[in-house]
Amino acid sequence: MDRLGPPAVVTISDLRRLARRRLPRVVFDYIDGGAEQEVTLRENCRVFEDVTFRPRQAVATPRCDLSTSVLGTPVSLPFLLAPIGSSRMFYPRAEEAAAREAGAAGTIYILSTLSGCRLEDVKQATARPAWYQLYLVGGRDAARAGIARAKAAGYSALVVTIDTPVAGMRERDVRNGARELVAGGTAMLPHLWQLAAHPRWLLDFLRDGGLMEFPNVIQAPHDSERDGRPLPYLEVGAALEQTTVTWDDLDWIRDAWGGPLLVKGVLTGEDAERAVRAGVAGIIVSNHGARQLDGVSATLRALPEVVRAVGGRTEVLVDGGIRRGSDIVKALCLGARAVLIGRAYAYGLGAAGGAGVTRAIEILRSDLIRTLKLLGCASVRELNRSFVDVPRSWDREHDLSDVLT
Repeated sequence: MDRLGPPAVVTISDLRRLARRRLPRVVFDYIDGGAEQEVTLRENCRVFEDVTFRPRQAVATPRCDLSTSVLGTPVSLPFLLAPIGSSRMFYPRAEEAAAREAGAAGTIYILSTLSGCRLEDVKQATARPAWYQLYLVGGRDAARAGIARAKAAGYSALVVTIDTPVAGMRERDVRNGARELVAGGTAMLPHLWQLAAHPRWLLDFLRDGGLMEFPNVIQAPHDSERDGRPLPYLEVGAALEQTTVTWDDLDWIRDAWGGPLLVKGVLTGEDAERAVRAGVAGIIVSNHGARQLDGVSATLRALPEVVRAVGGRTEVLVDGGIRRGSDIVKALCLGARAVLIGRAYAYGLGAAGGAGVTRAIEILRSDLIRTLKLLGCASVRELNRSFVDVPRSWDREHDLSDVLT
């Protein structure tokens, strides 16, 4: 029996269970956890329950077309793989594995600046277009160098994350001693049992290079001893606080990039309007997987407000809380061009590397086809607001009646 096939793995929750079994607690909770009380983390998933379907019955749909386009790029699926930092902790060469499986499935992989693999190697691993996500960690010079490398490697779009002026308070990481484990020395001893309890994972991690650093952030500090060295894991928090992205930064970033630019982290109509005025090619409605400010809106609930503010002037994507194909369909009905999946494929990586990513994609693809057939809709491109009902409070708040026709 295939360990990743039915009946063992039927849903994304099954992949989560396998990842929890294979990974040390500190690594699993890095994937699974959110900020502070995790209110927004729970709400990101729960809010999909508030949206109900309006199916068209007695409609034959022998084939369902899942293909669409994003920023003019054809994709076989209406979901992309979101950027996730430090993925190499989940599985050896994890970013390369995820990019490879995304390409094989006909969709786009988005690489985080804070990847454990070189951006050139990740791009080479995929047969499809890939995007590069940008933080300004390391300063403007380091960011410019990363942009130049991404352009030279063939990345087709740049995603600028705008919601990290400081790292969120991820309480699970603190309790698990994530910082102490990375720092080493005697401080790590009370937490070392987590790694020792998973010797197979530990051996794989050590064979893959051990302690995390970020080869896509090449530092150029005043200290000549460290000039040209990758950013160490322990310095990420301080580096983020020193390099907040502002709307003004988009000008020089666009000039340096010279290609399609998206902003990730928009939750309000006001910020969506600013992004449109800044000339972005796309907006990603995101609360950073509920890992930054706890208590903000679930992304599905924020989506219609952003769609309304944009008014078709740029493409809108959304991430957050997506665990089923029906979740993807609801987001598309409410105006998203496509969605980004994060934890859904990260659980796959943690469970079984590239094979786990493939299984996550297969689960969502099957879910999508089944949901479309039950809705009586032959293509994801035909989905619109008429296929769903939302709570009346949403209509009052955002006047959704004319968001989509």
